[in-house]
Amino acid sequence: MSQTINMTDGYLLGIDVGTGSARAGVFTTDGGLLGTDSCAIAMHRDGNTVEQSSEDIWQAVAQAVRGAVAKAGVAGGDIRGIGFDATCSLVVLGAKGEPLPVGDPAHPERNIMVWMDHRALGQAERINATGHRVLNYVGGRISPEMETPKLLWLKENRPEVYDAAWQFMDLTDYLTWRATGDLARSVCTVTCKWTYLAHEDRWDADFFQTIGLGDLADDGFRRIGTDIVPAGTILATGLTAAAADDFRLAAGTPVGAGLIDAHAGGIGSVGAMGGGGATANMAYVFGTSSCTMTSTAEPVFVPGVWGPYYSAMVPGLWLNEGGQSAAGAAIEQLLLHHPMASEAAGLAREAGLSLPAWLARRAEHLLAGSHDAARLAGNLHVVPEFLGNRAPFAEPDTRAVIAGVGMARDLDSLVALYIAGLCGIGYGLRQIIDAQSDAGAPVERIIISGGAGRSALVRQILADATGVELTSPETEEPVLLGAAILGGVAAGLHPDIPVAMSGMSTFAEKFQPQGGAVQDLHQTRFGIFEQLQSVARHIAGNPGDVGRK
Repeated sequence: MSQTINMTDGYLLGIDVGTGSARAGVFTTDGGLLGTDSCAIAMHRDGNTVEQSSEDIWQAVAQAVRGAVAKAGVAGGDIRGIGFDATCSLVVLGAKGEPLPVGDPAHPERNIMVWMDHRALGQAERINATGHRVLNYVGGRISPEMETPKLLWLKENRPEVYDAAWQFMDLTDYLTWRATGDLARSVCTVTCKWTYLAHEDRWDADFFQTIGLGDLADDGFRRIGTDIVPAGTILATGLTAAAADDFRLAAGTPVGAGLIDAHAGGIGSVGAMGGGGATANMAYVFGTSSCTMTSTAEPVFVPGVWGPYYSAMVPGLWLNEGGQSAAGAAIEQLLLHHPMASEAAGLAREAGLSLPAWLARRAEHLLAGSHDAARLAGNLHVVPEFLGNRAPFAEPDTRAVIAGVGMARDLDSLVALYIAGLCGIGYGLRQIIDAQSDAGAPVERIIISGGAGRSALVRQILADATGVELTSPETEEPVLLGAAILGGVAAGLHPDIPVAMSGMSTFAEKFQPQGGAVQDLHQTRFGIFEQLQSVARHIAGNPGDVGRK
């Protein structure tokens, strides 16, 4: 049974649902991490179709929460606030909240189109062809990763499901509804992925009429959200008795409106005291995909970069959001092409490491104290756009390029491929930074988070590839910390998100870009990267000059 809440000194709970797992972390009210746990979630993939189950995710969340609280050694009744974040995936629910199938009717439990689901490419192109003013706030071109193209696909290809749907929700908003019974949507989710105009506090009915989703407007937007609230807003009366029983926490525990996962990473990393504030620092979340988030006091329009979004991450600031559709996933995909990948993966398992982490360790051994990692790539060059270019070119049809492959089959050539891939990730990040700077949104430093970017080797490569200082947050779990910050605000322990960011986060190690020969090598490799990228765009049938002035 659920417990009675005790609002004496206690702890905060952050819950993060990524692409492959649900995670939970227990923090002190000043940001100290006490314990974490995770639980895998299933993903069903077939080409451009990627689906998940909301019930499977909820059960994974519950298991992760119970494990994290146990590992932290605290009582469930001492959790004073809860925050959620999740991937920007589309959840479809029927009249009684039951799942409705987004694909095969034989699998009604698969009611989520995952963010990386690209089945709505055609719908996205048709929406972009309208040139509607709303598109100005998504970098000029909407992505098939966003929700309105997915909704249009569903209406056109599964009309019986579309018509039967009671609610279409972003995954974060589904989780807070499941936890509290409150249908309020976070301003973060609907602004970044659903075309809500937060700076005007409204949906644009003309846009929905224009693109073929006018029924949503005619219904007063009831199915996609009529109560839009800032992240961290306390929802309903807190945790319901049913959710409390699932989590083994106290009913009534305050729950804050959530964030998209990458944005939680931004909240948990860019606002440390003495670090210049959110407007000085770009958050770079390097996980399965990557996301860049830059905050400005005034709106900045950057072609190919999503936004500007008002109050979508830090309240009162505008957000530009870029990133790479495949980042950590691109590295994993890249390595599969090498004949030594299977053997190296076995060695990594024996060492208790992932293959990328094992290769990073081997690269450090080969460097023998040098920090010039790019030289290990030799003549290998990689444009790792396996899922197209999210930013700054917004071209989902482009694909990866691997150049300079020889006949080598040894482990060192696998290391070279890995380093070349990381350089490619860094050069893609540099293009985003350059595009934003050209538009009037420069950054002083990159604050990195995410599992794919924890190695010091990776961080130095990214600093060198971009030419920008890179800093890591003190906590190993900035995304979970960002979610916990929302719980702290909902519980009234912090007056607002900026104050909580300053009080609960700190910066750690810094990585300065190297000059001299290292800088020259990266400049040469960047030029080759852009040439190869240009070839890939021509192959995809979308020619154009990708050069940056």
